[in-house]
Amino acid sequence: MEEIQKRFEAEAAALLTAIEARKQAGETLKAKDRLAIPAQEMPVQEPKARGRNVSEVALGYSPSQARVEAERCLSCKNEPCVKGCPVQAPIPRFIAKIQEGNFKAAVNVIKETNLLPAVCGRVCPQEKQCQLECTLGKSLKSVEKAVAIGRLERFVADWEREQGQVTVPAVKPKTGKRVAVIGSGPAGLTVAADTAREGHEVVIFEAFHKPGGVMVYGIPEFRLPKAIVQAEVETLTRMGVRLETNFLAGRTGTVGKLLEEDRFDAVFIGVGAGLPKFLGCPGENLVGVVSANEYLTRTNLMKAYDAERAATPIYQSRIVAVIGGGNVAMDAARMALRLGAEQVHVIYRRTRDEMPARAEEVAHAIEEGIAFNFLRNPIRFMGDDQGRVTGMELQQFELGEPDASGRRSPVAVPGSEYHFPCDTVIVALGNESNPLLVRTTAGLQADRKGCIVVDSGQKTSLDKVYAGGDIVLGAATVILAMGEGRRAAASINALLG
Repeated sequence: MEEIQKRFEAEAAALLTAIEARKQAGETLKAKDRLAIPAQEMPVQEPKARGRNVSEVALGYSPSQARVEAERCLSCKNEPCVKGCPVQAPIPRFIAKIQEGNFKAAVNVIKETNLLPAVCGRVCPQEKQCQLECTLGKSLKSVEKAVAIGRLERFVADWEREQGQVTVPAVKPKTGKRVAVIGSGPAGLTVAADTAREGHEVVIFEAFHKPGGVMVYGIPEFRLPKAIVQAEVETLTRMGVRLETNFLAGRTGTVGKLLEEDRFDAVFIGVGAGLPKFLGCPGENLVGVVSANEYLTRTNLMKAYDAERAATPIYQSRIVAVIGGGNVAMDAARMALRLGAEQVHVIYRRTRDEMPARAEEVAHAIEEGIAFNFLRNPIRFMGDDQGRVTGMELQQFELGEPDASGRRSPVAVPGSEYHFPCDTVIVALGNESNPLLVRTTAGLQADRKGCIVVDSGQKTSLDKVYAGGDIVLGAATVILAMGEGRRAAASINALLG
């Protein structure tokens, strides 16, 4: 891995030297000069090697790569990239600091709006948000050639941590007000940070034994190392935020109890969407048919991949079929490969063009040898006399007219059914809201899908109670959840001010 990084560093260092020489000669880089600077490729582990380990796939930019990539920014006055960011990060300002080589100042700028830059830099779909709006990318007619905002964000966050220069955000004097945050996922952590900064006492209540929500139970180690999430959480505790684990809202305690008996002045609900969806077809209860939610929780949070140190049981597989086309499906498929599966197949009823998964994750999966079976969907699962899955019946599809989301709807091809052998099926069709909290909170309004209803300030139907993230949006992204957390925190701070 070091050899890969050295090669990229050497090429970038030569480019940076040339750019700096022009600047020292008094030359100002014009837009056409920045357009000509090549986009910096992210160094990654070799596919064959990484397919059998859980170390992070992307190795990160070197300092020279980061500075060269930053020089591609056109510093647009209208800042379209900022408009594309759910938390309105001051992107041109932090990139300008990288151009100067002042990495600490760059990460400080990011943390004005985002306390999780190392996380967002790794898992946020920048190609659908800030980078989609990038003027450079539009000029080059390719979002892949936009300024790599996410990679730059990751670089400065990692640099700060690795250099031991992490600073704790300033906290105002104590107000005497108390805020309860239910859930320690991205929305909850954002609310905790923004309300703690205002001097309020904040307590996070987490159902699992470790904080981090979907960032620790859902996203694999090879995409987001858990030590990075832990480091971000530690920043909050250094701000004075208290964490209580093993607290299941609706069982261990209720929203009403937090407000009335425990005397919190406001409650934020950020419990995510953890109830997996299934197909509802025959044979789905066979042994070996599991939800991606359970599969990833066992491997990520409970470290089933580390058999020497963890006693977490995991289903041993030879041929794995993953049903779905989103990021969770990619995570499950790539994890199955790392757990020793001989073959991993992704079954998706549309084509690659319609897949909601990030293009980078799909490309990485293909490089690692995962097979994609497009325009296919199971209609029943078959098993042996011991109740173990042995295969499934797949039906072929073709694309018809676009549905409400704009994607072309899959239409079954009559008589196209065929048998597909496998010994493990991972269902990755998304999640719904767990109804427990809504059922145990009188007067809390939810829609027909179980998502909590909120106003523009994230306030629920109950006074002093706010909500955000997947429990409001349905399954979404880390950065969208953080955006909702920021709005909720602003409302809470206004209420308590």
